[in-house]
Amino acid sequence: MPELVLWDIDHTLMATRGLGGELWGEAFEQVTGVALREQASVTGSTERVILRETARLHDVVYDEILFTRFADALGDVHVRRAAEMREKGHALPGAGAVLAALAGQGVRQSVVTGNVRRAAEVKLAVFGLDAYVRLDEGAYGEDGEGRPELLRAALERANVSPDGAVFLGDTPADVAGGREAGVRVVAVATGRTPASDLRTAGAHIVLEGLSHTDRVLAAIGA
Repeated sequence: MPELVLWDIDHTLMATRGLGGELWGEAFEQVTGVALREQASVTGSTERVILRETARLHDVVYDEILFTRFADALGDVHVRRAAEMREKGHALPGAGAVLAALAGQGVRQSVVTGNVRRAAEVKLAVFGLDAYVRLDEGAYGEDGEGRPELLRAALERANVSPDGAVFLGDTPADVAGGREAGVRVVAVATGRTPASDLRTAGAHIVLEGLSHTDRVLAAIGA
């Protein structure tokens, strides 16, 4: 049984059905004064990287002050529109059951996500998943640029070695980040990446989804 199970959020545990991009654009315009015309690629990226590259596309100067202001604005807009997210989005099938089963076995769980922390907290709470994870042992968009850096931050906060953790995500970036950080990766083909590509990326195990609780627990090793 692993000491710690770490979860990606978007397209691994939940889907916001397009609302996430809308909220992102609202926060971007609020802090830059520029309407969002184009957003940099988001798959597997962190908010820090997405903001920097999107700012470049709009000829906006990026610095840490801008990122801090953007993180605050993005958190605020998630809080303000949480009810709308609950209406439009959903937890992915089986996500709640797997988290509850792991919690019932005493397995520590947290998240490793490119989302800024307040946005992540809202998303987890909206879909009833926050009770199962130790948010203080996770890592968020404020903590770095890539998955390996975020995973190492989470492991340090949880005081768990890489071989004691399992990471679940849905993108090749999740797989590569987990392998670089030395954790076992269970990939789920619930996002935009097919199972075959996740296997090619090097995932230790690939699942089609989280609907079969026993199968997911076996893959995790719980």
